[in-house]
Amino acid sequence: MRKIIYALMVSMDGYMEGPNGALGWSEPGEDLHQHFNDLYLSGEIDTSIYGRKLYEIMAAYWPNAEDNPDTPRVETEFSKLWKKIPKIVYSKTLESVDWNSTLRREVDPEEIRKLKSSPGKNIDLGGADLAADFIRHNLIDEYRLYIHPVLLGGGKPMFPVSGKSRNLQLFDTQSFSGGVVMLRYTAIN
Repeated sequence: MRKIIYALMVSMDGYMEGPNGALGWSEPGEDLHQHFNDLYLSGEIDTSIYGRKLYEIMAAYWPNAEDNPDTPRVETEFSKLWKKIPKIVYSKTLESVDWNSTLRREVDPEEIRKLKSSPGKNIDLGGADLAADFIRHNLIDEYRLYIHPVLLGGGKPMFPVSGKSRNLQLFDTQSFSGGVVMLRYTAIN
């Protein structure tokens, strides 16, 4: 069965965005960026699910990144991968989505369970508000926190209030340049 993996960059004090939506603190180094590329290249992940805001951030940069001759190789590679991978975007306001994306208005737990039982590899989930819905419905199988060595002091938390308690078990860690540490947890049902 496919797994839903909630993975995001997060500050040490638990924020995925700084005050006023600041994201510059979370720029991945080359080794971390290659790690993300390898998740798609290896086939470990073959589908992405985004909330509206994260999709708009991704769609503003990745479709044209490979066209800029100054774009680093690792980003050019990711640009090509990002455009190809199937994406499901949840939004109540977007009228359309591009780059191999499908638009959904709201999370249907039964539809997600069917997706998880369909043929394919794992599915990554991005977007804190969307993740709160997935947590509420017990749809997340794994959590990957890419913790950056920064205290933001405020912003948007990686885990908005979901009203649901979950026990997790640590099963892997990995360090990257710049002091970034990935913690992988499996959800215990």
